[in-house]
Amino acid sequence: MATSFNLHIRSADRDFYEGECVGLTLALPDGQLGLLANHSPMVAAVVPGLLTYRPGDGTAVTVAAGSGVVRFENNDALVLLDSVERPEDIDVARAEAAVEHAREALRRSKTRQEKLQAQSDLARARNRLKAAERAE
Repeated sequence: MATSFNLHIRSADRDFYEGECVGLTLALPDGQLGLLANHSPMVAAVVPGLLTYRPGDGTAVTVAAGSGVVRFENNDALVLLDSVERPEDIDVARAEAAVEHAREALRRSKTRQEKLQAQSDLARARNRLKAAERAE
């Protein structure tokens, strides 16, 4: 049995990672999902959260992931995200400002759509801060 699988992480604007992987953990609406080689085929929604993958050398790489989808089939994982950032690339001051802006938008929201958008923006901004804190 294989001990690794192919991993492709893509965001809306770039291919983030492509290569061998021995483990992947990401956030789903109802908790965390961990994937190892030979996992059964599946498709799932991804929510903003920390995504950790272990390339072939076994070192853990943790990034801030936005919303998206993951598909695992034939020892090949495809993760499509609206955004993905390395913690060292996150501007903390900008992320903190985004949290405040999203909180204000949530307070001002009048429609269900406005509320859902503000909640999504707040989750993404908080996730970016969480990832940046892990890098320190």
